[in-house]
Amino acid sequence: MTFIEMLHDAQRRNGSMLCVGLDPEPTRFPAPFKGDANKIYDFCAAIVDATADLVIAFKPQIAYFSAHRAEGQLERLMEHIRRVAPHVPIILDAKRGDIGSTAEQYAKEVFERYGADAVTLSPFMGFDSVQPYLKYEGKGAFLLCRTSNPGGDDLQNQRLASVEGEPLLYEHVAKLAQGPWNVNGQLGLVVGATYPAEIEAVRKVAPTVPLLIPGIGAQGGDAIATVRAGWRANAPIIVSSSRAILYASVQADFAEAARREAVRARDLLQAARG
Repeated sequence: MTFIEMLHDAQRRNGSMLCVGLDPEPTRFPAPFKGDANKIYDFCAAIVDATADLVIAFKPQIAYFSAHRAEGQLERLMEHIRRVAPHVPIILDAKRGDIGSTAEQYAKEVFERYGADAVTLSPFMGFDSVQPYLKYEGKGAFLLCRTSNPGGDDLQNQRLASVEGEPLLYEHVAKLAQGPWNVNGQLGLVVGATYPAEIEAVRKVAPTVPLLIPGIGAQGGDAIATVRAGWRANAPIIVSSSRAILYASVQADFAEAARREAVRARDLLQAARG
């Protein structure tokens, strides 16, 4: 299946819009893993096992692995997810943004080394920073569009006087992802949950692309407002929560606690559709 087909299938099978972000920080691990970077795989695999039937996607953040020289553990984790949850797509959160042969190598890393189904990208060097990833048939790419950090206003919320109608930059990115850049239907957009009005604005410009929406849970995004602004029957939303699920408990029951929090988040998101 293509990435988009996998999204629809996981949404239907698991009744979910919830994505679990895998951002392992050893100092926050429960005993007996606490502080041990060699236990990153064990911790994340336990979270995956506890939540695989509850999610639309998993989203490992590559920096949390590479910072601890744990790329090998990430490879093992990707293999584990494909083995225990083959119907759940994996989005590698890498936010790459280079061009030319460098972008080709990054794309090879994402899709050949790690075997991800999709990746996050920064589009601000233009289409030639995105194109190498689209050569991988059936894979997905999520472009940073309207992020939830305060500094996002510095660029994303500026008007483009040179473009007809003077859209905001994030609206222009959304239009490109919906239209001329999305030649094979592989693109999605990243929009933060802390800006539900702007999720709705993105949806008006890009009504059919999938949206990856981080920011519920520890970042305080409104899950109900997020779903009402972004969900459409023909365009999935992937609402990501990381820390609230990963660190729901610092005790030996961390996996069970993660499952309880994931159930709560999934059910809240599903209820918002109605």
